[in-house]
Amino acid sequence: MTIVEYEKIVRVMAPCGLNCGACVAFRDGEIRELSERLGALLGPNFGAYAARFAENDPAYEDYPAFRRFLDGLAQAACDGCRHGSCLFSSCGVQRCVREKHVDFCFRCDEFPCDHTGLPPALEARWRANNEAMGESDVAEYYEELKKRPRYP
Repeated sequence: MTIVEYEKIVRVMAPCGLNCGACVAFRDGEIRELSERLGALLGPNFGAYAARFAENDPAYEDYPAFRRFLDGLAQAACDGCRHGSCLFSSCGVQRCVREKHVDFCFRCDEFPCDHTGLPPALEARWRANNEAMGESDVAEYYEELKKRPRYP
């Protein structure tokens, strides 16, 4: 793997092993792009059509809430946790890897540690992700990661 390829992976993969590129908040992510595209395809006046469609299908009654949600997804502005804008403000991983000068936790001499600040379920994913990266390599792990849903 070249340095450029590695840097591209590090840009979209958090030090905890999660795929920032697949996060709902990621500025350059597919979710933001698809949400923006769907909003554009529906157009600004679809709400009136949804109200008429709701007469035959009650699912359309929820269109205003859906549209607010869709517009929110389309306005994602996070550059990834490596740039300090992660939605998980309690996460200690991003600060720690900067202090330890490592790209991923598995490369730290203290891994696994108990100062991630993550909730238990996410801490379990953090540990499993980093163990998997340590057993293969970052590029192989990332190729597998891209195939998985971000929110299992």
